[in-house]
Amino acid sequence: MEKLAVVAFGGNALLRAGQRGTISEQEANVNETCKNLLPLIKNGYNLVIGHGNGPQVGNILLRNSAGTKLYGLPEMPLDVCGAYSQGFIGYIIEQQFRNVLKANGFEKDILTLVTEVLVDKDDPAFQNPTKPIGPYYSDEEVEKLKSETKDVFAKDPKGNGWRKVVASPKPIEIGNKNSIEKLARSGNIVITVGGGGIPVYYPEPGRLEGIDAVIDKDLASSLLATQIGADEFYILTDVPNVCLNFNTPQEVRLSKITVSEAKNYLKDKHFTEGSMAPKVRAAVQFVENGGKECIITEANQLSNPEAGTRIVQD
Repeated sequence: MEKLAVVAFGGNALLRAGQRGTISEQEANVNETCKNLLPLIKNGYNLVIGHGNGPQVGNILLRNSAGTKLYGLPEMPLDVCGAYSQGFIGYIIEQQFRNVLKANGFEKDILTLVTEVLVDKDDPAFQNPTKPIGPYYSDEEVEKLKSETKDVFAKDPKGNGWRKVVASPKPIEIGNKNSIEKLARSGNIVITVGGGGIPVYYPEPGRLEGIDAVIDKDLASSLLATQIGADEFYILTDVPNVCLNFNTPQEVRLSKITVSEAKNYLKDKHFTEGSMAPKVRAAVQFVENGGKECIITEANQLSNPEAGTRIVQD
């Protein structure tokens, strides 16, 4: 049986620092990342791809806000904006990966799935929303919004104003996971859990609906990898290795660590929240739940069998 790998694209696979976010920029970035996945294809892996959507969904929310202010258009909720972003980002990845495969003599179907991810309405994260999304607001604007909505806002620490904050609950179940596995094991490349998936919940038994929240895309990709029985889980980021004392004279690159070692490093706060810490947690979650190993590295290191940081069982 061919091996199955889940690959979580990091933010720089789509958009890089200093770029405006044009489609041509994103297409070029994705094309380069897909070229770096060729070693996995050549080594017989079936692939499932997850990806982030932070800057893209942020831009969608800005357009949302502008359309409401200028033209009175109804504002779309966050779950719908997430679905929108999954579709257009998936289209870019699908198109560019098809170009890369064709140029290198491979023929595979590539499918983008708009993916719902179940969360628990009683998750403690809903009592303490911390994930900023969308545009900045002035003091006057935020007071008006508070009186008109039930939204929660937090002041930007850099002094840019106020932003809406939403919960980041844990993913419980990936929608259509059985079909995702069947499609991937049949040799198709599947793009799914974009942006961590569209958060949905059951307000009452038998009735599913979306909810304002943002799921961590690495945690969602890790859960997917577990639920489809993937052999390996790759988290692509903008550094070649996980490091201790990152970006200091005492920096130490980690090549291979056990789950226990990773947990201790997390406990001792060696990794930054909002950056490497969630990736290490996602890696630990995958390996603890039966995965063989998780590799955290840059996309351009995938041709090197010794590349990256490998998190393995104790």
